[in-house]
Amino acid sequence: MSAKPENSTGDRELLQTSELPMTADAILSDFTHYFGRLLGRRTIQNDSPFLYQAVVYAARDRLMERWNKTRNAAQANDVRRCAYLSLEFLMGRLLRNALINLGIDDETTEALDRLGLDLEKVCERERDTGLGNGGLGRLAACFLDSCATLRLPVTGYGIRYRYGMFHQRIENGYQVEKADSWLREGFPWEIERIEFAQTIHFGGRSDVAMDANGRTRHVWVDTHDVLAIPYDIPVPGFENDIVNTLRLWSAAAREEFDLEEFNAGSYADSVASKNAAENITMVLYPNATTENGQELRLRQQYFLASASLQDMIRNWRKRKGDDFAEFSAKNCFQLNDTHPAVAVAELMRLLIDVHGLGWDEAWNITRSTMAYTNHTLLPEALESWPVAMFRRLLPRLLDIIYEINARFIAEIGQRWPGDNERIRRMSLIQEGPEPMIRMAYLAIVGSYSINGVAELHSRLLREGLFRDFAELWPGRFNNKTNGVTQRRWLAACNPDLADLIGEKIGDGWKVELDQLRGIARYADDPGFQSRWRDVKSANKQRLADDIEQRTGLGVSTDMMFDVQVKRIHEYKRQLLNMLHAIHLYDRIRRGDGGDPVPRLIVIGGKAAPGYVTAKAIIKCINNVARVINADPAMEGKLRLVFYPDYNVSAMEKICPAADLSEQISTAGKEASGTGNMKFMMNGAITIGTLDGANVEIREAVGDENFFLFGNTVEEIEALRGNYDPQAVIDADPDFRRVMDLLSSGHFNHFEPGIFDAIIQSVREPADPWMTAADFRSFVDAQERAGQTYRDQATWTRMSILNTARSGRFSTDRTMRDYNDDIWHLEPIPEV
Repeated sequence: MSAKPENSTGDRELLQTSELPMTADAILSDFTHYFGRLLGRRTIQNDSPFLYQAVVYAARDRLMERWNKTRNAAQANDVRRCAYLSLEFLMGRLLRNALINLGIDDETTEALDRLGLDLEKVCERERDTGLGNGGLGRLAACFLDSCATLRLPVTGYGIRYRYGMFHQRIENGYQVEKADSWLREGFPWEIERIEFAQTIHFGGRSDVAMDANGRTRHVWVDTHDVLAIPYDIPVPGFENDIVNTLRLWSAAAREEFDLEEFNAGSYADSVASKNAAENITMVLYPNATTENGQELRLRQQYFLASASLQDMIRNWRKRKGDDFAEFSAKNCFQLNDTHPAVAVAELMRLLIDVHGLGWDEAWNITRSTMAYTNHTLLPEALESWPVAMFRRLLPRLLDIIYEINARFIAEIGQRWPGDNERIRRMSLIQEGPEPMIRMAYLAIVGSYSINGVAELHSRLLREGLFRDFAELWPGRFNNKTNGVTQRRWLAACNPDLADLIGEKIGDGWKVELDQLRGIARYADDPGFQSRWRDVKSANKQRLADDIEQRTGLGVSTDMMFDVQVKRIHEYKRQLLNMLHAIHLYDRIRRGDGGDPVPRLIVIGGKAAPGYVTAKAIIKCINNVARVINADPAMEGKLRLVFYPDYNVSAMEKICPAADLSEQISTAGKEASGTGNMKFMMNGAITIGTLDGANVEIREAVGDENFFLFGNTVEEIEALRGNYDPQAVIDADPDFRRVMDLLSSGHFNHFEPGIFDAIIQSVREPADPWMTAADFRSFVDAQERAGQTYRDQATWTRMSILNTARSGRFSTDRTMRDYNDDIWHLEPIPEV
């Protein structure tokens, strides 16, 4: 290895020798080197975390070569870049995905087999990188995988939370949260880049001063500063030698330890600055039901935005100096939901206060580089912060937001003179006893593109939530339907099915998912159907074993596996699923309706720690499950299980095993959903409402291969103000018996009254989720699903066609759409 001449940035680079071999022999040699020499181990134990770490180091060496070449190629060709800002990245386990994308999964399996080791068991030693709460974070992870596979120069920016999404334990039916110490055994994937640390300001005050040229300029003074330390994680593309970067920021104090305070005996005070700084990146989503929790969330959002923007500007100045004339031509920022919306004001601050640009030039750059993705139709999830909190934490940004708002209001006034009501609706500041900053509106005003994540969702944004803005700027609004990466969600998590598909149509679907259409021609082939069922049966057995290990409940794989796993929220209607389980229980107990198809209902997900109703729903489900599963009459006919501690790795076992995919949110409430796509890709059949991406899934697969139920968006709206759920219950004998069982205390004999609030929510005319309104339609659709499942040839045909028609739901397609319509990036050249 020798030194190369200086490159265009003045850095001297090391010349690499030839690339490391990708053979089993070479991998085995590197594994034993790291296991013995770096980790200092002499004996092999199957459950040792050091086996996993040694495999990671061997893989990471090969990633590192490609990582450096990718960065060099992007820099040498001066490519346009995109920064993807997201408060969540739910990466899950990384090892298997990295081996598959490097093309060395088989070679690594062979290398470990020579030592009597099982790669699958080694991979299970990896802790989930749970830096996300649900679909938003998992989507971000899929996006990065697809961007690397498509050779797009996209860098992910997030937060390196010390504790990720909590571990969930179920105690007496209740959710109990335990800290997720995912860094306890180290994280061998990451590279600390202390040289790129950034300083983040909080507090202080905004002032005016004269610069060296006698011009008045704003300054932010008397601030309390923290450091943002970046940690880089490689994101490999599929067999293309491209490795992009996920950069996660960790907070640290500028002065970690006050020796004078310590020597004076003030031990807590001596590390107060360290603790205060580190709290910013301590926990994903602190409980926002308190003012301190709200303040910490705002700190997190600004910390992410400021560090990431400063990093992009640092990179720009290293290559281009202080000339920002082409900055917007070479950079763009994608805001993943409203959490990073403060980036609009922060980019203005950096360009004006730090780099000396005028307002108009800075605003043109900001509006030409920022793009906003909205992920929710729930108004309460659109991030509004008290002006008083902003003034205390981010006073300079508050000045900028007020200036943006004043100019925006003038723009509204020019378009609609005298329309003060419209100005009130669209203002970035919501007036009232406690004025609030509407962060979603800030993102819209400061962005050149605003997109929803499913066709229905995007239409509802334009016609409802953001209607005023869509009327002002119709060209900025667009749709980008979500997807998932087939490399993880089919090839990696369902290898037997991937092999069966590959036998028939080859492996091209791993990069062009539309090629799965080729298996449709085998949908009626009895031999192929039989093998398809064999794969499903084996996957169901793996999940059954996992359920028994986690809960102690044994289940039969002859049952229909009816699955709903996702974040616990009222709009996702786990409660409706539970009501159906009670209905089945009641029918079996009464001997009514013949012999229903044997069914295992699996419900899993986590409730936010401060979400009281969602946690009560978990308790209710567990109580109902306890009664059902203890009843001898239910043996072989009905089982209900709450799957504890649901995460990415759990989903990798669950989605290959599911027969029926529950996507039952109230129409008009789910933005898109991505679990629906994972289940579809693995051959599960959807039972769902016309909500989110369900609409497009049904269009793709055909209504004959989808179990539709429920009121539409329009019907839901027509019901509001005229909704009488008690009348619905009284008119339906099945529903009345279900509610009577709940109300009688049958599921909570020794805990009287604990479910009263849940029962009342179903009967409440103001129930926004319309649970009672969809009960009968849901029960009828479930009956159709059960009868269809009895005909295994028909069911298998439907399953095959669901997989075959899942092509449009790859994030590869999603990322192409983002790039074609929003980012306009050129692929990184061959390296």
